[in-house]
Amino acid sequence: MSDQSGTSQDSTRPLGLPIDLDLLGIVAAVVTTGVVIFTPLIWTTPLRIVFGLAFVLFVPGYALIAALFPEHSEADKSSSTSGIDGLERIVLSFGSSIALLPLVGIVLDFASWGIELIPIFVSLAGLTIGLTAIAIIRRRQLPPTQRVQAPTGWTQSIRGELFEPDNRIDVVLNIALIISVLLAVSSLGYAVVAPPQGESFTEFSLLTEDESGELVADGYPTNFTVSESQSLVVSATNKERTPMDYTVVVEIQQVTVSDGVIQVDDRERLYRFTPKVQTGETWRRAHLITPSMTGDRLRLQYRLYRGSPPIEENTEPYRSLHLWISVANMTATQSNSTLEDSTPEDT
Repeated sequence: MSDQSGTSQDSTRPLGLPIDLDLLGIVAAVVTTGVVIFTPLIWTTPLRIVFGLAFVLFVPGYALIAALFPEHSEADKSSSTSGIDGLERIVLSFGSSIALLPLVGIVLDFASWGIELIPIFVSLAGLTIGLTAIAIIRRRQLPPTQRVQAPTGWTQSIRGELFEPDNRIDVVLNIALIISVLLAVSSLGYAVVAPPQGESFTEFSLLTEDESGELVADGYPTNFTVSESQSLVVSATNKERTPMDYTVVVEIQQVTVSDGVIQVDDRERLYRFTPKVQTGETWRRAHLITPSMTGDRLRLQYRLYRGSPPIEENTEPYRSLHLWISVANMTATQSNSTLEDSTPEDT
C-alpha cells in the first residue's frame, strides 16, 4: 500500500517548467537593481535604498542556495534526493547573502577597484548571474519530478513549517531562525541606510614628479631663480562624506620669526584654484612656480579653504602646506657663474 501511495504522490508533482520562474526573477532583480541604482532620475530617490537592500540582502544568497540545492523538499521521503523546503530556502538565502557580502568586500579591498558602488554592484551581479547559471544547469540534470518547483511548490511547504510543525522543537527552531534572520537583516540594513559617520577630513598634499613620471611626496625644489619656473603638483582628496567646493591659495611670503611666532612682512600671490571635488574623489593640479620675490628664506605656502577664502589674510585656513625656499636674483646668479668660470684662467 505504501509503495502505491508513494508512486501516486510522485506522479502528481508538476513537471519542471520550461523556464525556472524563480531564477528568471533573480536575473530580473539584478537588471532592475542596476537600472534603479545608475539611472540619474531614480538613484536619488528612496527606491535606490529599497532595491539596493533587497538585492544585497537576498538575491546573491538565493542564487547560491539554488545552485547548492536544485532538488525539491522530500517530506514524503518517496525518493533519494535531499532538498530543502521553501522556508529553509528563504531563510538560508538571507543568511548566505549576509555572508557573501563581506567576502566580496574583502576581495575588492585587496584588488585595485576598491570598495566603491560600481565595483560592489558589478561583483555581486556577476557572482549572482554565475550562480544562477550553475543552478539552471544542476536543475536540468535532475528528473523533472525531482527539481525544485519555485514559487509554485512553496506555499504549502512554508505554511506547513510555520503553522503545522511536527513537534514543539520545530516550533522553537522556526521562531529562533526567523528572529535571527530579522535581527541580521535589520542590523545590516541600518548599517547601509545610516552608516557610522566616523571622521570626515580632507587630504591636502604637495607632490613632485620623479624620474619615472610617478607623483611622490619627495624631492621638492628649494632653490629658485627669479623668472625661472619649477613644477609642483597640489592635491586634495575629499573624505568629507559630501561634495566640497574648495579654494586653494598659493603665495610666496617674506616672513620674520620672533619667539616662535611667524609674521608675514610681504607676500606675492601666485595662484588661486577653486576646485569642486565629489565625495571620495581626488583633485590634482600641476602648476609652475615662477617667483619674482627674492630672498634666502621665503615661505612658499599653500592654503586650503572650504568654500571661498575669508577677506582677512591672517584667517586660519582649513589645511595648509609650505616649503622654505631661496630665490636668487638672476643677475647675481649670472655674475657668480661668470666669476666661477673665470677663476681658473685668472689663476
